Amino acid sequence: MTALSITLRYTNPMPERQTQKCPELPEIWLISDSRNDAMLEQSLAALPRGSGFIYRHYHLSAEAREARFKSLKSVARRYGHIVILAGPPPVARCWRADGVYGAAEQIRKAPAGLLRLATAHSLREVGEAGRIGADAVLLSPVFSTRSHPGGKLLGPLRFRLLAQRAAMPVIALGGMTRHKAAMLARGGPLNRDHAFHWAAIDGLSRRNPVPRASA
Repeated sequence: MTALSITLRYTNPMPERQTQKCPELPEIWLISDSRNDAMLEQSLAALPRGSGFIYRHYHLSAEAREARFKSLKSVARRYGHIVILAGPPPVARCWRADGVYGAAEQIRKAPAGLLRLATAHSLREVGEAGRIGADAVLLSPVFSTRSHPGGKLLGPLRFRLLAQRAAMPVIALGGMTRHKAAMLARGGPLNRDHAFHWAAIDGLSRRNPVPRASA
């Protein structure tokens, strides 16, 4: 377990659905993209065991996207990673993903048993994630990122202020690296979730980005 890993503790009991599904979310999340596709098998193997993987791959046709998902899911399962699909909840259930990722309204009706990870870029969207009972919210962009070149950034201070308003675990996204995650984590707990979680595309897509998981 890395220095950033802290057991989740809540000031209020978690809803029964969350407690049964995932009492502790992974600290680190790898997000797929067209630009890191060639390195995904290597990157999944290099993550700490039990990390999270969010599959997007919007650039592929429906048939190719499903085939690539199943291939990467097999690799992820080998290392005990949680696998989340960016897409409609029925597809996530059909493809046997562990959860679904998207805007709060898109994932609101996800079937029981699927983790719901909501995207957020503002206080309003953080609130929407809370209203649907999302299991976690990915709050972005914290830092400059190739995904949104020239886009408005939250920055560390605003990120922390928004995270403190969240009713669920917050996952930092946008220009994240292990170094930046450690820097943000040194600021102390974000909210009632006493762990620090972060996600990246480029920042986790290089050779041995974090300590290697054992097969």
